[in-house]
Amino acid sequence: MKLTEQELLTNWNSLMAIIEDNFTGERKTKLQELYNKLQPEMMMAPASGFEHFHNCFIGGYVDHVLNVVNGTLDIYETWKSSGLVSNDFTQEELVFVALNHDLGKVGDIENPLYIPNDSEWHRKNQGKIYNYNSEIKTYMGIPDRSLWILNQYGISMTEQEYLGIKIHDGLYEEGNGQYLKPYNKDRALSTALPLIVHQADMMSSRIEYERWKSGAGVALKETRKVKRTKQVSNANDSAKAMF
Repeated sequence: MKLTEQELLTNWNSLMAIIEDNFTGERKTKLQELYNKLQPEMMMAPASGFEHFHNCFIGGYVDHVLNVVNGTLDIYETWKSSGLVSNDFTQEELVFVALNHDLGKVGDIENPLYIPNDSEWHRKNQGKIYNYNSEIKTYMGIPDRSLWILNQYGISMTEQEYLGIKIHDGLYEEGNGQYLKPYNKDRALSTALPLIVHQADMMSSRIEYERWKSGAGVALKETRKVKRTKQVSNANDSAKAMF
């Protein structure tokens, strides 16, 4: 799959519009600073290294994040219409987790996580399009690196947001069992937020896989239910300068 220059720009502006319209004050400013700093890597980053995983192409990361933000808000509405009575988190918290759940896939601030695989054999026979960057010396799981990057920019988060990013991979990550398989009622997950984002992430990843499998390509979508009334002209100008 391949996004055009205009599609990359459109997706980037959609991503920045999410920050513009859903956050305020110092946290908004710091998120904008972080995303502008990471723009060259983030805008081009794939969402995975293998073509049969999901969104393994230039721009795949941003496309995936937009899908997860959209899916999170849709799934929240489904949960609510089905009887969810929890009021212990806000839409801002939902969007914050969905926006930053895979931030660690961008790299370590100075180096991209994924670099093109120069082995034609592995690309052809294994579908391994990208390798992990050996310049990143310290191993971290994606959620841990996401939280570390946010910390480096002094971006505060609530307890619900921290936990949402930390365990968004659900039981695919063995260590999350202590949160998701409690044997004591006092240790049961106290909020549905991580479950909603996990469901949106899994749904988006599967749909992206289906797109790859069918060869349907990438269908751009409006960022539904996330206000996009403001123009992000600085981000657009900066992005254009990359081409």
